[in-house]
Amino acid sequence: MLKTKICKATLAIAPLLCCSSYAATIGNTDIGMSGYIKADGMWSQYSDGTLSSGNVGRDFYIPGLTPVGGNDESTQFDAHIRQSRFRFTSKTAVDENNSVTGVFEFDFQTTVDGNERVSNSYTPRIRHAFISYKNWLVGQTWSTFMDVSTLPESLDFVGTTDAAIFARQTQVRYTNGSWEFALENPESTITPYGGGGRIVADDNAMPDAVVRYSMKQDWGHISVAGLVRQLSYDDGVSIDDSETSYGISLNGVFKFGKDDLRVAANYGSGLGRYIGLNVVNGGVLNANGDIEAIDSYGVSIAYRHLWDDQLRSNIMYSMFSADNDTVLTGLSATKETYSVRANILYNPIKPITVGAELAYAKRELESGADGDMTRLQFSAKYAF
Repeated sequence: MLKTKICKATLAIAPLLCCSSYAATIGNTDIGMSGYIKADGMWSQYSDGTLSSGNVGRDFYIPGLTPVGGNDESTQFDAHIRQSRFRFTSKTAVDENNSVTGVFEFDFQTTVDGNERVSNSYTPRIRHAFISYKNWLVGQTWSTFMDVSTLPESLDFVGTTDAAIFARQTQVRYTNGSWEFALENPESTITPYGGGGRIVADDNAMPDAVVRYSMKQDWGHISVAGLVRQLSYDDGVSIDDSETSYGISLNGVFKFGKDDLRVAANYGSGLGRYIGLNVVNGGVLNANGDIEAIDSYGVSIAYRHLWDDQLRSNIMYSMFSADNDTVLTGLSATKETYSVRANILYNPIKPITVGAELAYAKRELESGADGDMTRLQFSAKYAF
């Protein structure tokens, strides 16, 4: 039997649950599907080199990939549908007042797949896969350390990327009113002594611990979150060390009639992969093989203005800065990045959004070398 039921799941536990309606019922389980199909085209101009074919930085902005130190300016055009996504949701009643909800969502971003010569094939990847019951959530979804509501509406995949706390991972989360507590999957990114490549280590003995408090009012909301975790690395030979890392995240959304202002400020010692899409690592090895956490912070602000019911614009600024010990990291480590962007979005009919966005980004190394990117992006999206 087909019918429509509006999702009544609690936003505090899982915001994604409130993004779709249920269209079919099988037994005592309601089934729903939602998502969008999105096509993007963009021209990217780099001041100091190019990004190679297949580089993920050509599909969306990643602060740590802006070319630096090249000799030539370049312009590249790319088009893709990789942000398109599908979400399946189920809700099973277990008694008169309670139900179990499941979410499975995938898209095609950042996957290893075929080339663009003939078929432009993209491999699906899991974004979210979790279940929730009463106050509990178990599975993979946004980190509790992340406030999704402060992300602006952007043609780019993230928008205020430089400062953004951005992570999806497996976790167990308990929500009690305005409070959220979570234990989440750990992972460490370490810079070798003297600089060079990135060491990705899965040697943690403890999960990452997160606590968040959110206050929602008619004027918007504010939230504060804290993170405590270990940076751990064991090479099986001579290095076996752990270092305590922490972070704090302050976020706010403030409404001005139909407009809104979104702000975020994030700071920590060893934030690493949690901020700016891992623009710098969480820690660096010293000469003794011990891990030293790298301090960093980021700030972003975005304003959305509704011109009318069909037309709106967003302007945004985001910056990141790291306090690298250059004796340990070398001079090739990223010192700071920032980006500014503005867009215009139009709905000719409710399910379809077309838009254009202009972005400028800059990256500077500890050596003083820098490079910038200017990107003009167009998109068309059909949401269902």
